[in-house]
Amino acid sequence: MLTFAAVMQFELTAEYLDMLRLAIEEHNDDFLADQLQEQYAADVAEIFNQLEFEEAQYLYKLLPEETTADVLLELNDELREELLASLSTKEIAEQLDQMDSDDAADVISELPEDIQEEVLSQIEDIEQASDIADLLNYEEGTAGSLMAKELVSVYAHETVNACIEEIRRQTDNVDVMYTVYVVDEKERLIGLLSLKKLVVSHPITRIEEIYDSEIISVKTSTATSEVAAIMRKYDLVVLPVVDGLGRLMGRITIDDVVDVIREEAEKDMQRMSGISDDVDSTDSIWRLSRSRIPWLLVGMCGGIIGSRIIGSYESQIKIHPEMAFFIPLIGATGGNVGVQSSAIIVQGLANNSMKGERLVPKLMKELAVGLVNGVICSSLIFGYNALISDSFNLAIIVSIALITVIMFASFLGTFVPLTLHRFKINPALATGPFVTTLNDILGITIYFLIGRMLYSV
Repeated sequence: MLTFAAVMQFELTAEYLDMLRLAIEEHNDDFLADQLQEQYAADVAEIFNQLEFEEAQYLYKLLPEETTADVLLELNDELREELLASLSTKEIAEQLDQMDSDDAADVISELPEDIQEEVLSQIEDIEQASDIADLLNYEEGTAGSLMAKELVSVYAHETVNACIEEIRRQTDNVDVMYTVYVVDEKERLIGLLSLKKLVVSHPITRIEEIYDSEIISVKTSTATSEVAAIMRKYDLVVLPVVDGLGRLMGRITIDDVVDVIREEAEKDMQRMSGISDDVDSTDSIWRLSRSRIPWLLVGMCGGIIGSRIIGSYESQIKIHPEMAFFIPLIGATGGNVGVQSSAIIVQGLANNSMKGERLVPKLMKELAVGLVNGVICSSLIFGYNALISDSFNLAIIVSIALITVIMFASFLGTFVPLTLHRFKINPALATGPFVTTLNDILGITIYFLIGRMLYSV
């Protein structure tokens, strides 16, 4: 059995992969089986993800029967889909029988509907098949689609002794028992039972006398993002899920929520980078291109507008060509400030730390920050121009334009994500090309307007 230290030391190297590939070519099954048996499911999945499909398929057949389901869950989506397609419906059913209901539902949802029905019909555990089928009915992105049906519950009218017997019976299907849920005769969730109270209470004491009625729960229709926020706020490792009537339907564990948080973070990172769809590096060239092109076109349109603005000041540039030298500086600084401001706001909205804050005070605070940064940056650029340039007017123009652009960018970087959030649009969009392009256009306009005013004085 591996120690924790051994798991931490595992590192997948090119040499190790080459050794496995050579063993596969030579059909050295004993060696490969020993190697796979020494690794945890997550490590085995990491190996599989780096191999060709045929190689991964070969190794999958050598896995110990008790670990195949765990490895299947850890694989990347593309490899798992290919592997499932290579298995018979009976083999898939055997894998699902070893999983928790929520994991099994996630796996089977990747299959065509006709295959789903056939797989469900071949699962030997009728209760497991029923739980999976029930979970498939919940809408993606809701607590119902995230929850597992495996849990331990007892009736409030039962005695401690009867409760212990019921827990022993139910725990056969539950790997980790975080808590015991207390329900009434109508299966409605009414509280939690502390294991400490259960152990120290008299065997004939009724559960209704010792359970805790203070409980946090969510409905099956609750959005997964809200579930994650609740578990993060209250430091929960497990969260019960109820239906519209308050009946206990399942539970959500912290490992599932971590997956949701990671997926949401990945999506936000993509949106912040101007990628409109949920994609990864394994997707097709066309899908990757399609996800990026919309915001590239937005940036191109912004560039065209910017070029038209510069063109409208062509006569001014001819008279004062030195102004053209600082166009990149103005555009880049405004874009950076806008992204910084919007990133802070998006982060606050994502972790609910800005909940209840009003728009005006937040805008005023960001304007103050923009003013401080603007004064510092404009002072530095003024000193730079004063040293290397013969034109005092240019130093004044660039400095005033820079501080103005920074304050405008701070305002937009705050206002845009808050406005998008208010209209139920993902504010992560504001940290990408949208704000950058808008700030470029405004920055150039402000720069030349100030230049025209001061040079005409």
